Formats: sequence, C-alpha cells, structure tokens
Amino acid sequence: MMQQVEIFKTNVNNKRAALKVALHLSQALPEYEFNFDLDDCDKVLRIKGKWIDVTEILKNMQQQGYQCELIK
Repeated sequence: MMQQVEIFKTNVNNKRAALKVALHLSQALPEYEFNFDLDDCDKVLRIKGKWIDVTEILKNMQQQGYQCELIK
C-alpha cells in the first residue's frame, strides 16, 4: 500500500510543544504518523498516511494555537 507524505512548515519551536502537538494529532487522527524536525529552519511537521486530509491538519494545528502551512 502506498503511503502519502505531506510536509508542513510550523511555528512549533521546542520538543515539549512538539510532543504535545504530536500526541494531540495522533489522538485526533490515529490513521496518520506524525513527526517533527525542529532542527529544520521551517520547524517541519511530517505526516504519513494512506490519504492525508490537509485541511483537517491545518484546522487541528490552528485549534492548538500553532501556525501551519503545507510546503509544496
């Protein structure tokens, strides 16, 4: 089965926040895998899944108080 990967630029800036956000996302959207690369200048959130609902991700991040935009 093919996995889709989407990469988002965020303003999550520390490990504690990243863990909190990833936990929240994985509870809300258990069909996806989430990980952050905070060493990247864009504070990248990488998401893997069969089919990724970008709108849902953006909405969820905004609800948690973070900026998030899809990197094309």
